[in-house]
Amino acid sequence: MQELKTDILVIGAGSGGLSVAAGASQMGADVILLEGHKMGGDCLNFGCVPSKALIASGKAAYGQAHSTALGVADVVPQVDYAAAKDHVHDVIAQIEPMDSQERFEGFGVNVIREFGSFVSPTQVQAGDNMITARRIVIATGSSPLVPPIPGLDQVPFYTNETIFDLRDKPEHLLIIGGGPIGMEMAQAHVRLGSKATVVEGLKALGKDDPEAAAVVLDSLRAEGVVIHEQAMVAQIRDNKGAIEIVTEAGEIYSGSHLLLAAGRKANTDRLNLKAAGIEPTRNGIKVDDALRTTNRRVYAIGDVAGGLQFTHVAGYHAGIIIRSALFGLPSKAKAAHIPWATYTDPELAQVGLTEAQAREQHGDKVEIARFDYHHNDRAISERKTKGFIKVMVVKGRPVGATIVGHQAGELINLWSLALANNLKMGQIAAMVSPYPTIGELNKRVAGAYFSPRLFENQMVKQVVRFVQRWMP
Repeated sequence: MQELKTDILVIGAGSGGLSVAAGASQMGADVILLEGHKMGGDCLNFGCVPSKALIASGKAAYGQAHSTALGVADVVPQVDYAAAKDHVHDVIAQIEPMDSQERFEGFGVNVIREFGSFVSPTQVQAGDNMITARRIVIATGSSPLVPPIPGLDQVPFYTNETIFDLRDKPEHLLIIGGGPIGMEMAQAHVRLGSKATVVEGLKALGKDDPEAAAVVLDSLRAEGVVIHEQAMVAQIRDNKGAIEIVTEAGEIYSGSHLLLAAGRKANTDRLNLKAAGIEPTRNGIKVDDALRTTNRRVYAIGDVAGGLQFTHVAGYHAGIIIRSALFGLPSKAKAAHIPWATYTDPELAQVGLTEAQAREQHGDKVEIARFDYHHNDRAISERKTKGFIKVMVVKGRPVGATIVGHQAGELINLWSLALANNLKMGQIAAMVSPYPTIGELNKRVAGAYFSPRLFENQMVKQVVRFVQRWMP
């Protein structure tokens, strides 16, 4: 057993762990990084990167078949599903060097390709290494949840960790789970020539604003995605080679392939948290506002911290840790300015409070500013007029924004900036956007907030008349 000592031990080489390791090492700390699986974690290998690459393939196919409105004849796309997967893996390969062991060793990080397990509050065993660390960061992420559905063990199924290795196009993809992963994969596969049926026990895209989610769901249904809501799965079974989902209400949905997209579970099983005095929760590890666990020397970040499960949250958490663990400065994680996006077409993005949440928290004080895509000239020119942006405003400051439509994931960045810096709607309205752009929607919704105050205000009209009467 090799005895090692370090300032910072990072367990997990996903987005958050890599950010902590690189930052801490380049600022002068001794860093050991443990990774028992793939460098880059879920996002690079099984999540954000491959899913967006496959979505891009689906978008290209859809564009070929739906271009008449732009003066270009529709054609039937010749989809090579295996080649689309080659594209997916080529994208991963191009990004992979940024997360590679060699790159981080170049930063001075001691990378050990083993899983880590606590043996005491300050010691972690990784293979033949016993590591003692002044501070430890758990960044082990999450894995797809495999629910205990009767019969599931009798049929082949895919998760986000395996679906991107499938080379033969599914004839009919059954998807359990109507969240972002399920809906993105359903649309991508339909556009690539498969049938897709989504079975959701509650409400599809249920964490998002219902009005905005309805725009997405209507679009997906129009493309051929079959979506069943309020359909709790009771059983999975094989029927002469076909996979069947049987719901509690007795409905039966049949397909050729099955994808599980029913949620995520934190990766804590290997950690032996009890030995370190770390308290787990149902969703991961218990942390305070500074991301400290019940062991004050140990932090948890990203998915395993039990909050919002997004790659950019893990990166944000890494910045909190750098400030706290390296410099001993107080630093707390906040969630109000954290955006998220679902990369369907149209896209769906949210930051801060939804309309329902804002009305619940602020009552009559909340005002809703809204602007529709069909009034945006760039959206009209590109035939992308489906959707809207609405901003929840309290005392002149935005407290949340919902966007559904073309490039919603890009547009939401501005509202994250606004919430992070407590900006006023007047500051957003003062922005000048190049014309014509989709980004102009952000300025126009701020203008929609002020329009009633300026154009429907009798006092304003009286002041203007007075000034015009006396101004030389």
